[in-house]
Amino acid sequence: MNDFIEKIKLLPNFISGSGITKAQILEAENILDLKFSDEYKHYLLNIGIASADGHEFTGITQIERLNVVSVTLEERKINPKAPLNFYVIEQANIDGIVIWQSEKGEIYQTTPNSEPIKLCNSFSEYIDF
Repeated sequence: MNDFIEKIKLLPNFISGSGITKAQILEAENILDLKFSDEYKHYLLNIGIASADGHEFTGITQIERLNVVSVTLEERKINPKAPLNFYVIEQANIDGIVIWQSEKGEIYQTTPNSEPIKLCNSFSEYIDF
């Protein structure tokens, strides 16, 4: 999984946090009533939050518009067809496109009132998408 972190760090205009604690991850999972994928937990522990190559990825942060808990709770209201074991990794801010990750690590896309469409098998694959 270190390759995944290095892949993100190599993207143009990379900016990140410094990582967060396992306790913070557990608290976020409890609020959302789900488990983050191992890959997302690794990302949170090592980076916490990131922006790169025109993407702003959610994380655990005080910045509400990038906080995975706040954004997921907001998007669950807008996208009721998204399963409750999905959490938002990115709001594209184009045509209501939202990128979600399942507890298994798969990446999906929704638009308002649409069924989720699977894009790839992991966050790492999404970086290459």
